[in-house]
Amino acid sequence: MPFGPGTCARRSGVLAGNRLRKSAFLLMVCLAWSRYILRVGSHLMKTFFQIAALLVLFVFGGASVFAQGAQPLKLVQTIPMPNVKGRIDHMDVDVPGKRLFVSGLENGSVEVVDLQAGRWTKSIPGFLKPQGIAYVSGLNKLFVASGDDGMVRVFRGDTLDLLDTIKLELGPNRVAYDAARQVLYVGYGGKDAGKDYGEVGAIDARTDQKIFDVQVAAHPSELLLDKAGDTLFVFISVVSKIQVVDIAKREVRVTWPVSSQRPGDAALDETSGRLFIGTHTPPEMIAMDAKTGKELTHLPTSDGMDGVYFDAPRKRVYISGGRGEDVGSVFVYQQKGPDSYEIVGKIPTRPGAGTSFWSPELNRYYVVAPANGQQPAALLVFEPVP
Repeated sequence: MPFGPGTCARRSGVLAGNRLRKSAFLLMVCLAWSRYILRVGSHLMKTFFQIAALLVLFVFGGASVFAQGAQPLKLVQTIPMPNVKGRIDHMDVDVPGKRLFVSGLENGSVEVVDLQAGRWTKSIPGFLKPQGIAYVSGLNKLFVASGDDGMVRVFRGDTLDLLDTIKLELGPNRVAYDAARQVLYVGYGGKDAGKDYGEVGAIDARTDQKIFDVQVAAHPSELLLDKAGDTLFVFISVVSKIQVVDIAKREVRVTWPVSSQRPGDAALDETSGRLFIGTHTPPEMIAMDAKTGKELTHLPTSDGMDGVYFDAPRKRVYISGGRGEDVGSVFVYQQKGPDSYEIVGKIPTRPGAGTSFWSPELNRYYVVAPANGQQPAALLVFEPVP
C-alpha cells in the first residue's frame, strides 16, 4: 500500500485513542515527513524507507519518553523586547555578565537582554541591517557587522560606548572568532557589493585593523571555525557549496557541493568529525563528513530554517525555523553515532521565530520571535531536558 501523508494521518488517528501524547508527537513527525515528501518528490522511495524506520522507532521504542510528555527542550522564560519591529537576526552572549546581544535587523538596532534579571535593558540604534555579533570578553569588546553600510562597529563591552568602526564593502553578515589568535572573521561582498565573488575578511580584534581577505565563490551565508583555528568552513548559499579555507595559506583548499539547495546555517562536531547543515530547498538537516564532504544523512527540518547548533554533552542537534512562516518550531535530532541520527522532538515556538542561539556555558537555548499583531518581539528561553 502506498505510504504518504494520508497513511500518516490514519496511523495517528488509531493511536490517538490510547496514547494521546504519543500520537500527537507522532502526528507532528508525520506532517513534517509529508511536507518533505512533497518537496523532494524524486526521492520518494528512499524517503519511504526512512519514514518506515522512523515510525517503527517511535511506536515501539524511543517515543516512550515523549508519551510521558517530556520534550527535549522546555520553555522556562519569555522575555519581551519592546519596540523591536521586523526581522530579528543573530545573537551572542556575554557569559560572565549574563547579557545577550540580539540583532534587530529591520529595526536597525542591537538589543541587550539581562539574562539574570530576565528583562530587556537597552537598545543600541544607528545600524543599517545589523547581523553578525561577537562579544569578546577578554578584550572587553562587542563587534557588530551590518550589511547595508559595509561596517563592523566596535563597542566597549561594559559601557557599550562606540570605540571604532571598520569599513569593509557591502554585505557583512556572519562572523567567527578565533580566541587564541584574537582574530575576527567576517563574511561579506558578493551580490550585495555588486561583485560576482564574496570575501572573508580577517580583522585583528586587538587593533581593529583588517589583516587579509580570502576570496570565495559568492556572499558567505555561514562561517564555522575549527577549535584549532586552522580551518574555516564557508557556506555559500546561493551556489549550494561549502568552501574550506586553509587559514595558514589564506586560500580555499577545497570546494564541496551540497545536494540540497541553499545551505544556510550549520554546526560542527569535531569529536565525530561531522558538519550539520540546514538547507532551505528542501528543508533538511544534512550530516556531512567534515574531512571529505561526503553527505551521510538527510532528515527533514523546519521551513524557514535560520539556526543550527550542536549540544555536545547531550549529542543533540537543534534546528530552529519559522522565518517568514505562520508557525515556528525547533527540530531536535539525537546523534546515535557519527552516521546515525533520529528526530526526537519538535517544539513549537512562535510565528516567524526562525533564529536561535545555543549557549553551552549557560545551558540555555534562545529563540527570538518577531513582533506580530498580538504580541511584542520576545526572547524565548529553553532549558534542555534532561
